[in-house]
Amino acid sequence: MTQQPTLDEIRKAPKVLLHDHLDGGLRPETIIDLARQTGYDRLPTTDVEELRTWFREASDSGSLERYLETFDHTDGVMQTRESLVRVAAECAEDLANDGVVYAEVRYAPELHTSGGLSLDEVVEAVLEGFKIGSEGRNIRVGALLTAMRHQARSMEIAELAVRYRDVGVAGFDIAGAEAGYPPTRHLDAFEYLQRENSHFTIHAGEAFGLPSIWQAIQWCGADRLGHGVRIIDDIQVATDGTAKLGRLAAYVRDTRIPLEMCPTSNLQTGAAPSLAEHPIGLLRRLHFRVTVNTDNRLMSDTSVSQEFANLVETFGYEWDDLQWFTVNAMKSAFIPFDERLALINGVIKPGFARLKWQA
Repeated sequence: MTQQPTLDEIRKAPKVLLHDHLDGGLRPETIIDLARQTGYDRLPTTDVEELRTWFREASDSGSLERYLETFDHTDGVMQTRESLVRVAAECAEDLANDGVVYAEVRYAPELHTSGGLSLDEVVEAVLEGFKIGSEGRNIRVGALLTAMRHQARSMEIAELAVRYRDVGVAGFDIAGAEAGYPPTRHLDAFEYLQRENSHFTIHAGEAFGLPSIWQAIQWCGADRLGHGVRIIDDIQVATDGTAKLGRLAAYVRDTRIPLEMCPTSNLQTGAAPSLAEHPIGLLRRLHFRVTVNTDNRLMSDTSVSQEFANLVETFGYEWDDLQWFTVNAMKSAFIPFDERLALINGVIKPGFARLKWQA
């Protein structure tokens, strides 16, 4: 019988991350350092371990709105070029140390301009940081530029994403509270991106249900869904375990629309009641294009390896399952097909094969 992978073994596996927020993954010691350097004086504590605990506990409220408040502090110390370069470089280092070989890390440029930086300067600083942090490490990091759904700058950010797409920006995203801010408010930006043959993902189906997913796909043309857990509302499971898919769920599965699932984060925001009841178990069984992600590593006190280890413990997953999630993610990345294939066949599958046969 195949032994289930341990956390230490999973850390050695080549992993792919599609849904990770730059301002949700800072090291607590870096936040304290940057606050001191930039004069930011609103931190709840300047003790590293106390701050780490504060972020986790503040994020465990079960409310998406409360969860989003923690970003006031991380964004508060990310308003200078130097701080953005450092945070991005440390992000790439931390992901590489966790065994991530490809990552798309998202952030909202408009949240980093209060110190006087232009949107272009923000993007250039982050790209420089990713380059520095990736150097000499077995990782490739691309950026996703996020527009905030309650603001009116999505076209500006979409144009920014297209402007920098050949130098490290992989695509576009919208984020923020879903209720009351449907993705169709930003239709002009999505239509522009489609005309430019550009990739984008949309946060949908996390705090809000099927209408959010339907709009993101059928009105806006999203390539991927950020979270998408509420697609479960369009699936009926009989007592014998057989599942009947509604038209939207069937469309998502049939067309292989990737779901950027973030299990721990979903528990914190109340999108799922427990890991055992998280839709990821059923969606994996039904062969949706499911991927496993961190969302916010600081707030959830997590990593890709930790997310996988939690799923192994909860659902009994083995190496083949973890490889399936990883290949799904790499297939869904916003880089050219041949580059995705090279990583799948040259890095991911050989890496998992070694670990599987060592077990």
